[in-house]
Amino acid sequence: MPQETAQLPIIVITMGDPAGVGPEVTAKALMNQQIWAICRPIVVGGLSILNRAAALVGAPPFRAIERLSEATFDPQAPDVLDCGVLQAEDVEPGDVSAACARAAVEYIERATALCQAGEAEAMATGPLNKAALKAAGIPFIGHTELLASLLGSPEVTTMLATTGLRVVHVTRHVPLAQVASLITRENVLETIMLTHAGLQQMGIARPRIAVAALNPHGGDEGLMGREEIDAITPAVVDALAQDVEAVGPIPADSVFFRAIRGEFDVVVAMFHDQGHIPIKTHGFERSITVTLGLPVIRTSVDHGTAFDIAWKGVADQESMVEALKLAAQLAEGKRAGAGR
Repeated sequence: MPQETAQLPIIVITMGDPAGVGPEVTAKALMNQQIWAICRPIVVGGLSILNRAAALVGAPPFRAIERLSEATFDPQAPDVLDCGVLQAEDVEPGDVSAACARAAVEYIERATALCQAGEAEAMATGPLNKAALKAAGIPFIGHTELLASLLGSPEVTTMLATTGLRVVHVTRHVPLAQVASLITRENVLETIMLTHAGLQQMGIARPRIAVAALNPHGGDEGLMGREEIDAITPAVVDALAQDVEAVGPIPADSVFFRAIRGEFDVVVAMFHDQGHIPIKTHGFERSITVTLGLPVIRTSVDHGTAFDIAWKGVADQESMVEALKLAAQLAEGKRAGAGR
């Protein structure tokens, strides 16, 4: 291995639910030579499943390893830490499967352990399926909650990012009817502070944070709701007192446009769709997620298992490519921060 390649960060990739598009977008992403120029990728998953995906999309076959020290980092034979819990013949493409969910969680557990041990410097994750997780009796709705439990990190949140726009949510996977009760001064402030710290880790020394309103017209001075008065404004004031550059609440019908125009580095949204819709409208194919508040670096594709197109060879790999690029960037930034 050339000396310059040996210095690149090791990124572990979990291939996601085997019945979804995760295996094929992983195989496709590793055909991109830009990835091999910025990191040393290793997939955590199932060898036979990945080779089935590789054959489908015309990618090089994968090579099994038992430990990271065996990796050769050859783009013509990408390394896979073969967990062996599921074989290709056990996977029915596009089906909700408890077995696939359990396998996907094992891939995450193995990748997390490697990052905790310092053997890998970051992880990029393929998509999970919520219905499959439920069928398997797994008590987590997605990666964020699972990783928070594995790593003992109670204060975590997710940032979505695409070209020209970043969004972090105060609430995520909760029914819309419950959102208002969760918009508290404490929750909004915690999200602002996690966002501030996360962007600093990404190299933005003084992040400009816009905080979205919950209600139409920013509540119209209480005529359309009091969350802006009772929770969001006080949280922004608290953040300013801690020398965080936060502005808001700003009506949600204008704040994302202003961020895209360059006024802000990130928008703190109040609920799932408020933040997801502008991200996916502005740049769906290249959007990714980053978990803030974890002791390890984790990026992810910003799409689901897409069972309707799974194993047809048509899934777009750009989100996985972007997730790997950001994971490598954050890993390099962490090295620089540690003085290495």
